[in-house]
Amino acid sequence: MVQRCLQIGFLLTLASLMVLAGCAKMMTTTSDSSAPGAGGSLDGGRAADGSRTEDGGRTAAMGQAPGSPARPDPREFTVTAVLRDIHFEFDRYDIRPEDARVLEANAESLKSNPSWRVLIEGHADQRGTSEYNLALGDRRAKASMNYLVSQGVRASRISVISYGEARPVCEQMSEGCWSQNRRAHFLVKEK
Repeated sequence: MVQRCLQIGFLLTLASLMVLAGCAKMMTTTSDSSAPGAGGSLDGGRAADGSRTEDGGRTAAMGQAPGSPARPDPREFTVTAVLRDIHFEFDRYDIRPEDARVLEANAESLKSNPSWRVLIEGHADQRGTSEYNLALGDRRAKASMNYLVSQGVRASRISVISYGEARPVCEQMSEGCWSQNRRAHFLVKEK
């Protein structure tokens, strides 16, 4: 009888541990813990969102600040001349000094227009795999978001999305063209 109770107790403990381990895994997959600091380089990684889209099998990873409402529809956002794009070095997502000045001006514009929500699109040039460029675009968008937040813009007003190499502004095969595609692009909508 004692041995039977020990066996049942052991099985219940084992089952409890499995349930708790499953809950812990669910927590890590839904949290946005991948936000990088304000700068750095990408030495590998995959996009968090592996879903297929209709643009040739490419994917778009979308993230947002913790505590912000449901993910917005990118089609609801529009370009404004007030917010300027920033650009990045090849295979990097750190904010360059000249781009820091652009982000500071963008932050002031956002603070002057508190009803605006901003969507930051991260882009990459076509060198590298689609998955790599998608992750790099995501890190570029998040680095831009982190910089804006450090300048006093509320994180709940900012969403990010990565298109990787899927939406180039220039399609020539040259460094000058590729440097235009390595960017963070800013869109707004009224709340």
